[in-house]
Amino acid sequence: MAVENLKMPQLGESVTEGTISKWLVSPGDKVNKYDPIAEVMTDKVNAEVPSSFTGTIKELIAEEGETLSVGEIICSIETEGSTAEVKDVRPTAAAAEKAAEAEAPPANPNKARFSPAVLRIAQEHGIDLTKVNGSGAGGRITRKDVLAIAASGGVPASLEPEQADVEQAPKSEIAAPIPEKKQKPAEVYIPTAAGDVEIPVTGVRKAIASNMLRSKHEAPHAWTMIEVDVTELVAYRDSLKAGFKKQEGYNLTYFAFFVKAAAQALKEFPQINSMWAGDKIIQKKDINISIAVATEDALFVPVIKNADEKTIKGIAREINELAGKVRAGKLKSDEMQGGTFTVNNTGSFGSVQSMGIINYPQAAILQVESIVKRPVIINGMIAVRDMVNLCMSLDHRVLDGLVCGRFLARVKEILENTSKENTPIY
Repeated sequence: MAVENLKMPQLGESVTEGTISKWLVSPGDKVNKYDPIAEVMTDKVNAEVPSSFTGTIKELIAEEGETLSVGEIICSIETEGSTAEVKDVRPTAAAAEKAAEAEAPPANPNKARFSPAVLRIAQEHGIDLTKVNGSGAGGRITRKDVLAIAASGGVPASLEPEQADVEQAPKSEIAAPIPEKKQKPAEVYIPTAAGDVEIPVTGVRKAIASNMLRSKHEAPHAWTMIEVDVTELVAYRDSLKAGFKKQEGYNLTYFAFFVKAAAQALKEFPQINSMWAGDKIIQKKDINISIAVATEDALFVPVIKNADEKTIKGIAREINELAGKVRAGKLKSDEMQGGTFTVNNTGSFGSVQSMGIINYPQAAILQVESIVKRPVIINGMIAVRDMVNLCMSLDHRVLDGLVCGRFLARVKEILENTSKENTPIY
């Protein structure tokens, strides 16, 4: 038998690490190539990781809840190969330790290399990274290291290296400035009483919290809102919905009209379809609309690819299919990648005004609120009309009020002119 190692895969652009949320196998289980072996969570997606080999699970190296960098070993599998036994080709623990000591460099070459995630967590919790010994390759400080220190309340004395170790790190290898040591904020104490329920924070909820916190900390949010008269749109959709459901087998929702209008306006105002990249702004060519789909305890953001090229019927079908996959737990990681702008249907639960947090690293998010009947003045007379608020949050590093105002005005124009004569469904 031969032993093969499975490594943490990269589950999306800019993803550098993942957390084993659940093992789907145990040591001794037989697996085929492409069988799912674990659920892995990142700040972008929660996905199943398939086996790269056919064989028997030998060892689960990573534990549930453990965070590893992309490329680190998560488990080993015995596969059919050479007839040599594993024990004959693997060194003893003492030999391995001796070899590691002989090969170890005099200083930790990766000690002063900090990933953006490590720097961000260190800054949030006031952790002095110069006093931390990392558990990663070559002494690299990982996200898991700083999270453990944050949970324990600070850098323990046992983790403080000698000052000589810090001084030996060459300046040329320092990839980012070391954050200044700050006072760690006091932990919030909430007294509990009989009948109170403590709900553990799941991995998915932690990922959502981390991504939302990053968006609010890094992107200077601004907010604007317009109201739109969608009386004609409502009448048009209501005249079609029964026949559409009978013919197509799924609902023609109001939301499909809003997604289509946003995609059309993005094509005319490509500045909105942009992302902040530090020293430059990247204006995306493809218009991929992210939509928020909630379950009982989590929020997922699948993507409608090339939404500007799809009909209202095509968009309605994708909304129905993606929402069904989310609720059935069958959404794939690639179906959550590549979004360039988010449209959120907050009106589905009765909201009439809200300020969304931008879906990082996108530059804006549009909240579609509830359609409600309100009295409005038309030609000096009071009339009852179907009205909806559209609320847009924007990253002020990328976008200014002028272009966002023009974008929303165009969305308003498209929606207020939606009718049987102007808007084909197919």
